Amino acid sequence: MSDDSNKKHDQKVVKTAVGDITNANVKDSQQPKLPWAVAFAMSIAPLCWYGPIGSTRSVLIPQLFAQIDPVHKVWAVGILATVASITGAVSNLLFGALSDVTRTRFGKRKPYIVLGTIVIAISLVIIANLKSVVAVIFVWIIAAAAENAIAAAIYPQISDRVAPKWRGTVSTFYGVGFTIAQQGFALLAAQFLGNIKFGIYTMATITVVLAFVHEALIKEKSNLDEPKVPMDKSTFKKYFFFPTHDARDFYLALSGKFFMVVGSTIVTTFQLFIFTDYIGQKTKDAGVSISIFSMIMLVIGVFFALVGGPLADKMKRVKGPVVLATFALGAAALFPLFVQKPWAMFAYAFVAAFGNGLYNSVDGALNMDVLPSADTAGKDLGLINLSNTLGQMLGAMVASAIVASMGYQAIFIFAIAMEVVGGVAISAIKRVR
Repeated sequence: MSDDSNKKHDQKVVKTAVGDITNANVKDSQQPKLPWAVAFAMSIAPLCWYGPIGSTRSVLIPQLFAQIDPVHKVWAVGILATVASITGAVSNLLFGALSDVTRTRFGKRKPYIVLGTIVIAISLVIIANLKSVVAVIFVWIIAAAAENAIAAAIYPQISDRVAPKWRGTVSTFYGVGFTIAQQGFALLAAQFLGNIKFGIYTMATITVVLAFVHEALIKEKSNLDEPKVPMDKSTFKKYFFFPTHDARDFYLALSGKFFMVVGSTIVTTFQLFIFTDYIGQKTKDAGVSISIFSMIMLVIGVFFALVGGPLADKMKRVKGPVVLATFALGAAALFPLFVQKPWAMFAYAFVAAFGNGLYNSVDGALNMDVLPSADTAGKDLGLINLSNTLGQMLGAMVASAIVASMGYQAIFIFAIAMEVVGGVAISAIKRVR
């Protein structure tokens, strides 16, 4: 087949896929079969960093703060999330852009993933032995920077290695992994509420082991043969600044994700305290409730993460499922808003799991389809990760203020409003169906 024929074939395949993809490092004709090793590696990717550090942040650290300073535990959680998110906002953009221009015999993403994993593990071990809230927050800033170095480098591997026609499927693998990272690790972390130190040690070990498994599967090779990027004015504008060309839908996707994350973070940040302080359970009973909550989120979330991607591919739609998932997350908050019982949070988990699973499965493909340029995938996906980071930060800050001034019930009202705004923003995207 001639180059012109290949080009026409690629354009036809891409045009009839879920989105109109104009930038891709790997063409459809160059990858006739699904890259299974990459797909499995991407299913492990979220387990490397988000699972261990996310569950430590949301489940184990609140309990650690409750032991160190029970009077100020709510504000301590809020401050931790805030300063860590600010750190993450800067480091995500920085490491995403740096990974785009990095040229080493290990590839451009691997150095940030491996080194970031080691820093996270060391930081967690140190935190497990601290007796000061201020010290924990300080060390967590370092862990947050490492976390975002991994996040900024690991997800663009899909853009680097996967053709457009396989992005939906590989994103489904990533979505399933992310759902397990969110809920499965929360379930695991809840088992260590009686032994915080051992729980944090466990998370530190897991992040190292799984990161090396991911790297063994992804097999990133040297990229020294790629042209070096000159460090001049045009380079900084391209790789280190916000995109300005053909970026309308990109910013809508970014905004939609931001509001979605704000809404969900408001609830998950105080998951332990909702069961203890809002519903009135003792810590031991709350641990059981969190386990049930997480199991529901895990099982239902993984199911819809598995079916969401293939269904979206078959329907040739990714925007609609993401919008539906966002609205579902808002609807879930209606249960604990009106009913102050454990079963209301379990009902929240059921509906939110549907939304999370569907969102995690399809959102990745949507993000890939609206990227302004394949050359700056790390930086641009870093910006989308930034919306996630800032969403977590604002969600934690607002939740702390709301709880302190209006009580826990008010956070569910705010969560609903944020999910509605996020869904409306995503529905306004034009490039992707």
